[in-house]
Amino acid sequence: MPATDEILLKRAKAMRSEMSQPERELWTALRARRFDGVKFSRQVVIGPYIVDFAARLRKLIIEVDGDSHAGNGTYDARRTAWLEQQGYRVIRFNNSDVMSNVEGVLLAIAAALGTAPLPNPLPGGERA
Repeated sequence: MPATDEILLKRAKAMRSEMSQPERELWTALRARRFDGVKFSRQVVIGPYIVDFAARLRKLIIEVDGDSHAGNGTYDARRTAWLEQQGYRVIRFNNSDVMSNVEGVLLAIAAALGTAPLPNPLPGGERA
């Protein structure tokens, strides 16, 4: 397994302290196994990308798209395709969905968890 890019790790760490309000709202519901006992991590480096939230054992990635994603459809599609090739399911919400209907977003996440790919066990398990 290749080493994780140190620059990406530093950027992910910085992003954890610079979360947008919609990301903070969603993180409040997902953190500390609060959501259906599933462990989510935020600003996770996976290959050449940093994803907003990941349930690694469940192989589910949640992206919260703000204005910076406008016009980036081709990049987002390529990124999603790569992540899916790694066995992840990627679901996306825009900022306004999270801010105006967080309950609906959480219902969609619950549904996705029910249909997310079943992963192969990770060597050594997931970090607690």
